[in-house]
Amino acid sequence: YIKYKGYIEKEKENVAKVSRLETIRIPEQFDYQQLKSLSAEARQKLSHVRPVNIAQASRISGVSPADINILLVYLN
Repeated sequence: YIKYKGYIEKEKENVAKVSRLETIRIPEQFDYQQLKSLSAEARQKLSHVRPVNIAQASRISGVSPADINILLVYLN
């Protein structure tokens, strides 16, 4: 157990982070095209998929962590 303690703690942190991201909802009619700071690919994919929360958005290929941070800033 002690050998893997660091890995276990890191995984617990990741689970907590994803749980928090699942609580941040994205409005149904959100216009991703207005966020010019998102990459063009992210705007296109988010507009097509229409994720309901940030956790879903973060799992879309082509949507980078930087794009997720931009969304978080805008939604807060």
